[in-house]
Amino acid sequence: MLLSRELKNNLFNVFTRKIGIDLGTCNSLVFVPGKGVVMEEPSVVAVSIVENRILAVGLEAKDMIGRTPETIKVYCPIRDGVIAEYKMTEVMIRRFIKKTLGYFKFLKPEIVVGVPAGITSTERRAVIEAGTLAGARAVYLTKEPVLAAIGAGIPINSCSGNMIVDIGGGTSEVAVISLGGVVTFESLRVAGDKIDIAIADYIKKKYKLAVGSQTAEEIKKKIGTAIPEKEEEKMEVRGRDLITGLPKNITVGSNEIVEAMAETLEEIIKTIRQVLRDTPPELSADIIDKGMVVSGGGALLKGIDVLISQNTGVPCFIADNPLVCVAKGTGMVLENIDYYKRSIMIKK
Repeated sequence: MLLSRELKNNLFNVFTRKIGIDLGTCNSLVFVPGKGVVMEEPSVVAVSIVENRILAVGLEAKDMIGRTPETIKVYCPIRDGVIAEYKMTEVMIRRFIKKTLGYFKFLKPEIVVGVPAGITSTERRAVIEAGTLAGARAVYLTKEPVLAAIGAGIPINSCSGNMIVDIGGGTSEVAVISLGGVVTFESLRVAGDKIDIAIADYIKKKYKLAVGSQTAEEIKKKIGTAIPEKEEEKMEVRGRDLITGLPKNITVGSNEIVEAMAETLEEIIKTIRQVLRDTPPELSADIIDKGMVVSGGGALLKGIDVLISQNTGVPCFIADNPLVCVAKGTGMVLENIDYYKRSIMIKK
């Protein structure tokens, strides 16, 4: 009987696939235990309206943004960290599962999906249903701050306070974690996308030049900085002159981008201060001693750790490989699914 049970467990492990998905507003990452991050794709889907057919998903679809005729529509199905286009999210998850499983696509995997800490019950159900219809056998939802902390190597199960600031594309998640749970948190729907919009609006107002979201994102990545620099970096930007309607080139400096992003970054810092104010005194002492960790794409913004530290008085550190912290966290949860079940919100 014992041998039979062990055999069943071994067969179950062989034929059960586990996939972790960081379903991000800008990019989605797929993590497979034992392999690491196997896929990183923009969260974009392109559809032919005439043929009612999926044309592209991921990077190929993102390249179409702002360049499509009327017969093609490009969707960004995840907005502010949650599902905005239900059907397109299902299509995207199905593609992730199919590409990850390869020859074993007939298997129904277990998947862990990171969701914002402040997600509503309706939004949670939408993620579960999208994952199930896309072919998952079981869907587990876990709070992104917890996943980011696990992926960043923070000992979340210790009895001391640990603070994580996860700045993604659609949301900024700020949380204090102790004994495996979230003690205090704030989920702010202001992050990388809003920073891009702020840059585009600044250039529009100052230079009367219209630039697209992809151009604004490129500016942020190349010369963006959270604090002014003595030696300013410059970048040539192409766009459409709002007065003449003709193409035009301008040169912008990194300190101008500091000015453009200041208001948006201040909203994130206010949220961090609010979480610190709501934190119990004992845990506050731990955070002052150890500092806070920043993860997500926003952690790559030059000087963001210095800006946060200056405005809060708390030491701030950038996580190793901050872009993949949530994805790594999903993988570690999958490898120890029973151990982490108290952190998991919903299973289906």
